[in-house]
Amino acid sequence: MRIRKLCLGLVLAGLLGVGSQVFALIGTIDDVPAATLLLPYFEVDIANKNGVTTLFSINNAAATAVLAHVTVWTDQSVPALNFDVYLTGYDVQTINLQDLFVNGNLPRTASFGQDSFDTFSPKGLLSEDIDFPSCTNKLPYPPSAVSVLFRNHLQAWLQGNESPATHNCAGSKQPDTNILRGYVTVDTVDACNPFFPSDWAFYAPFVTHQNVLWGDYFYVYPDPVTGNHAQSETLVHIESCPTCFLPHTFYGRYKAASADKDSREPLPTTLIARFLNGGPFSGHTDFLVWREADESDSAYNCNNPGQPTWYPLEAAQILIFDEEEHPVVVEACHIGDPTCEQEILIPNEANRIDIEAELMSPYDFGWILLNLQQVEVIPIYGDDDAQAWVTVVIEAEGRFSVGHDAIQSDNANRPFSTIPFP
Repeated sequence: MRIRKLCLGLVLAGLLGVGSQVFALIGTIDDVPAATLLLPYFEVDIANKNGVTTLFSINNAAATAVLAHVTVWTDQSVPALNFDVYLTGYDVQTINLQDLFVNGNLPRTASFGQDSFDTFSPKGLLSEDIDFPSCTNKLPYPPSAVSVLFRNHLQAWLQGNESPATHNCAGSKQPDTNILRGYVTVDTVDACNPFFPSDWAFYAPFVTHQNVLWGDYFYVYPDPVTGNHAQSETLVHIESCPTCFLPHTFYGRYKAASADKDSREPLPTTLIARFLNGGPFSGHTDFLVWREADESDSAYNCNNPGQPTWYPLEAAQILIFDEEEHPVVVEACHIGDPTCEQEILIPNEANRIDIEAELMSPYDFGWILLNLQQVEVIPIYGDDDAQAWVTVVIEAEGRFSVGHDAIQSDNANRPFSTIPFP
């Protein structure tokens, strides 16, 4: 039996291509192992243990052990928390954000130097387990590693409230006061470190180009009365290509789009997606939208000016088509225009957008073109080709639910042009 297991393991190793990597077309976001993962939007109910939560996994596609650096961002792209996750070869780590934000629990992993008995990060038959000396006295994290005081600060920021610790704001105010919102990035690094990607000058020396990470995420609604359903999708897999010429990169705004390139391929600027919005199926569609703002951002005074300098993000073009190709242009108000009745459309970096209420779709069924390039030039790039990602969530009859990615029409280095409209 032992010999048979080893033979099967060697066959599996051959199928997986140990020592090689799978590459796709750079500039097209494919489900292939990557150097950066993006969870484009999360929601976590901190008042109800059976309320909505978001789970995501970080997986290693290679036999070589790797270190992943996780950053939690507010919905206005202010970095709020970071931590490191060690992965043995072919390892999987799942993180429940409700457990993190409510209980303060970080994933308990450790490289060989901190875990020589394989207590926290056991390795399999085909896996490597190596030492990252930089993680000594950092990994594994103790239970409740995030203190109560910091959790209170974190929860306030992710709700769009004033932090009780720093007395500033970092996220948008939402009507659901118990729901935390934001997004998450995961990068391959070569050492445990305390830096955020927005601190690029300090973060860049740790970033690697290992296209080995993959993962997925789930929105779970366990409450049997208001929920009892879930949606899932793969994380956004962003490859690194250090030999490619990439004027736009995923982290470009943090490094003046030139020096110390992150080499991460850019996301699209324009996406298309179908929607169901009522009708005989009692359908309902939300778009979960991640967007790139003009510049790096930081926390701000809650009252003055009360928002980031870029807020709200505008869009170059949003077109809604019914299933007979009748188009409707969706236009947002410009701030200070008293004659416009449309509300701000997709204002933040991480958003949940109700197609009927916020995009004011006049149709029950159809599709939407979302050109999320900005209206004004982004100073760092010298153009308006901001990156974006869209996930579609459709619910029907109070019991059916599905989530899937929108279709990308371009990338930030080859941007889509707006459709002429009379």
